[in-house]
Amino acid sequence: MGQTDLSWAVPVMRAGYAGRGIVYLVVAGFSLYAIWWGGQAKGTSSAFGQLEDSAWGTAVLFLIFIGMFAYALWRLVAALYDLECRGASLKGIGARVGMAITGIIHLGLGALAFSLLFLGSSGESGGSSGPKIVGWVLGLPGGRWIVMGGGALIFAAGLYYMYKGWAGKYREHLQANPVTLNFNPVLKAGLIAQGIVICIVGILFINAGFNYNPNEAGGSDKAFSWLTSQVYGQILVAAICVGLLGFSLFCFVNARYRIVPRVSGDDVETMAAKLKAMAQ
Repeated sequence: MGQTDLSWAVPVMRAGYAGRGIVYLVVAGFSLYAIWWGGQAKGTSSAFGQLEDSAWGTAVLFLIFIGMFAYALWRLVAALYDLECRGASLKGIGARVGMAITGIIHLGLGALAFSLLFLGSSGESGGSSGPKIVGWVLGLPGGRWIVMGGGALIFAAGLYYMYKGWAGKYREHLQANPVTLNFNPVLKAGLIAQGIVICIVGILFINAGFNYNPNEAGGSDKAFSWLTSQVYGQILVAAICVGLLGFSLFCFVNARYRIVPRVSGDDVETMAAKLKAMAQ
């Protein structure tokens, strides 16, 4: 497929990152509001449910629904056609597989928004289906090791997010301009905060497998609940939610300024190149 045939992927990518930014803006915003009034931080499912009950929530859920499916499509197409020039090496193939997996995960978020929009509240389902799925996996031969292995992979993904933020790897995929350069510290903090949340989710899955208890597994809701129960937990959760506002900004910046090498070509100056030139 030629380069011009892939240009349609760019607006899909932009819509996807914008939708992802809205998700984390909602989660962090609702969480900080709840903490301010003495409540608990809201994970993705709880935040979506709260959106459903608000006057303007339907419009936001619709934007999330469109954005998550656009992001899933972008990640799958980018992995299939190597739009980010990861290459065919073992490392490149691993990166492309990871892109496809994140696409599928965000497809699930889109499905959740769809169910709230068009099927109404899922209260009859008894809450999150995560523990039910984990319980089913635990019942399989070697299920405990499957859940623990999945948790280890999630934890590794969280570490990668933290490394990507700390080492500034994201700069290789963003255009150099006053917006991206001025917000660089916020983008870094946002990625690190997202990595911390993912690491906690990974630990919860490892514990669920080790203790043979599916109720210990969960997503951001469970991660916030677990962290709140720790010493100074509420302060830690609030700090992470502020960081997630930075991750929301990271998504919006990517929506506007992310470079797609296979389409954009090699003549666009990246943040990484600009900062290196400024340091010399």
